[in-house]
Parts: sequence; C-alpha cells; structure tokens
Amino acid sequence: MKITVVEDSKNVNCDVLIINKFEDKETSNQLVNEFAPETFTGKAGEIFTIHTHNKYPSTYILAVGLGKEEELDNNIIRENTAKAIKKCIELKAKTVAFDITTDQMFGMSIISGSFIANYNFDKYKTKKEHRIEELYLSNVSQHIEHAKHIAEAVEFARDLANEPAQYATPQRLAELALSFDGLDTRVFEKEQIKKMGMGAFYAVSKGSEEPPKFIHMRYSSPTPLKRIAIIGKGICFDSGGLDIKPASSMLTMKDDMSGAACILGIMKVLSKFKPDIEVHGIIAACENMPGAEAYKPGDILTAKNGKTIEVDNTDAEGRLTLADALCYACDLEVDEIIDIATLTGACMVALGNAASGIMGNDSEFINQIIKMGSLCGEKFWELPMWQEYRDNMKSDVADMKNTGTRYGGASSAGMFLKEFVKDDIKWAHLDVAGTAFLESPHKEFGKGATGVGVRTILNYILCH
Repeated sequence: MKITVVEDSKNVNCDVLIINKFEDKETSNQLVNEFAPETFTGKAGEIFTIHTHNKYPSTYILAVGLGKEEELDNNIIRENTAKAIKKCIELKAKTVAFDITTDQMFGMSIISGSFIANYNFDKYKTKKEHRIEELYLSNVSQHIEHAKHIAEAVEFARDLANEPAQYATPQRLAELALSFDGLDTRVFEKEQIKKMGMGAFYAVSKGSEEPPKFIHMRYSSPTPLKRIAIIGKGICFDSGGLDIKPASSMLTMKDDMSGAACILGIMKVLSKFKPDIEVHGIIAACENMPGAEAYKPGDILTAKNGKTIEVDNTDAEGRLTLADALCYACDLEVDEIIDIATLTGACMVALGNAASGIMGNDSEFINQIIKMGSLCGEKFWELPMWQEYRDNMKSDVADMKNTGTRYGGASSAGMFLKEFVKDDIKWAHLDVAGTAFLESPHKEFGKGATGVGVRTILNYILCH
C-alpha cells in the first residue's frame, strides 16, 4: 500500500475520505454534520458513511467515532482506523484519504491500523482479495518511514506464520535470514548443532526428514548502548512427536514458528532504523515429527549448559529448543534476552487471545516490556514464577523433566526455561500461544497470524 503525504488531505480526489468525530461534537465536514442521524454520536467504533454525489472531491465520506477527545490514545486511533479501512474495503475503494483532526503523533497509529486492516493472506487463491492501494495523509511526514518499516515487519511475520509448513521449512527460514541486508548472519547445520552440545534442540529435530537449522543474525552498532538477544521459537510444524497430537490440534501447527517469524520480521527491518543497540536474532528451527529416529518419552537429553532433561512428553518440545537457544545467547554475554514462543496451551487457557503471558527474572525489565506493549496495542500479563512450579518437574533420573503437572503449565514452562538463563542477564519470556494466531477476527485483526510481538519488541529496541 502506497502512502502519499499531501498538504490538505480533505481536498484529494479519492474514493473515500475518512474523518473523525469526537463524542457529542461536530465534525470538520459539513456534509456529515448535516446528514448524519442523531444516533451517530461519535462513540468509539461508530461509523457513518455518506455518498457525496459530486459535492466533494471524494466519492464517499466516512466518519468514524473516536469517543471523548480527552480519552483519546494510540489504541483507540489504531483500532478505529482499522475498522474504517475495513469499511473502505467493503466499498471497494482503492484510494483513501485521512483528515483526522488529532495530534500528529497519532500518525503512526493511523498507518499501523491501516496496514493491519488491509492485510490479507491470499497468496494461494486464484481470486485475490480487494485491497486499498493508496493512502493520502497530511501532517505526519516525520513518522511515515518509521511506521512503514514497522508495518513491513508485521506483515512479513504474518505472511510467514500463515504459510503452510511445506513452504516455511527450517531451510526456508535460514534462506530468508541470510537474505537480509545490514546483518552478519550464520546458519549452523545438523552436525555443527551436535558438536556445539545442543542435545535438547537436536533431539527434537531427529524425527523429521527436514534438517534443523540454528540461525544467528547479528545487527551491530559502532557504539552500542547495550546488547540484546531476541529469540523466537522456530518449530516449523509440530505433530507432537511420538506423543502425537489429535488431528484437529495439528490443523494450525504451521503457526508454531510464530516466534521465529516475529524475530525474522524485526531483523529484516532493523538496519533501516540504525539503533545504537547490538541485537542478536536467534532461532533454533526444526520440525517435531514422529519419524523412525524420533526422540522418545523417557529419553534423557543434555542441554548446551550441561543440564540433563528427562523427556516426559515429546509434545513439550518448544522449551527444549529454546533451552539451547537461551544457553547460546547467554554465551554471547548480552545484557538482556527476550524470547517469544507459542509455548503452552495453558497460557491460552488462562488468558485467551486478549493477552500474552510474560515471565522473567527482573521486574523492571518485565514492566518496561509490558508498558511498551500497551502503547503498541499488544497486551502482556505477568504470570508467577514460584518454586512450586519448578518442583513439579523433579525427575528421579535427570536434573529435571520437560513438563510438570497439568496445572500451572505456563509458569512451569517459564521455570523450565529459567534453568538455562544466567542469573546476571535480564531475561523475559513471552508466551504468545493465544495471541499469535486467531481462529476468528479480534479487534483490528482478521483470522490467522497476527505478527504479535513485532511491534512491542521492535519499539522496545528503538526506544533505547
């Protein structure tokens, strides 16, 4: 979607002009003020559409309610912009102009909402979905490039997580990583993974004919203010392994690499921002399949830091791959680590698709991520990390099992991961099992992949 900056967007020849209405106030457009019904009060989410009949440069004027002006924030702007864009798509509009009388700082939210709503994964359809082709905006030029790059990263992550597993293989993820500009990227192959002592990650990969890939992307700055590692779970398809999932539970398991898609989306655009931060993007990519060489319940694995793990369930595989990725990140002597993963159904049960879980070893660090997420429209809720959850994973034959009881599963997974993080490194774990892929539309998003985490993590990096 092309973005064009103009001096006066309300006088652009276009299909739809979008204006705002604050609750119980007149709009900037006389046609809307004259013809809108009394029931259109301007509450957030209300929409009124009028055909101009050549009385205005645009074919339609669409007024969108933003609620009370004093309560306006980024989330209201983004969500209602998305609603307006979806209405424009219904009208088969190709060109849309915004005449939104708010602080220009909200320009990024307008662009974000527009790109999110205009997205549709129709790559494999012979009949393509209708999309808006061009947006006209005024008074937001200073934010456009920033917002466009973030939107590009989100769209990239959504596309990749929506792709079928036959496309988004570990090999393909590695090829994409190697294609990004401005990064120093290494891809470690199967035998190298074994030699590096990544016994947990290697074991998960054994049941698939697709060889594993350990991907390390590095963005460097001449004078970095800090060093951050961001890790994405890269299970390109999760059958459950020998503890195989029911057929219905496998239908969306192409999305089990949503964490990896998030990291790839961020690293793809990072050099365009040139932040004074050293960023390591890390992905342990493989499939969890029940092939002849698949790892088995009862196996004992040795992670990169020497800790041993009894396999209690082969469908708790994501934490095994992350364990070795966390060890690798710690060896880089970074200041902070953020991992993002579609890790537990338990987190989905607890929080649904309204919020992602977050855990870690530093309260201030966690709160900074939560705050950034709230500004970006990505909610995170801190879950407890108590010793009781670690006690559930005691093993008679190894340092720990890879699962606990059926209760508190998200926190148990967090405590498992904590075993592979050095105490002097700040660490946050984002469990996005319920937010990475939607079975039905939710707020500004349609069905399918959301690219969750891209906006929060990328903006967190850029604000330092």
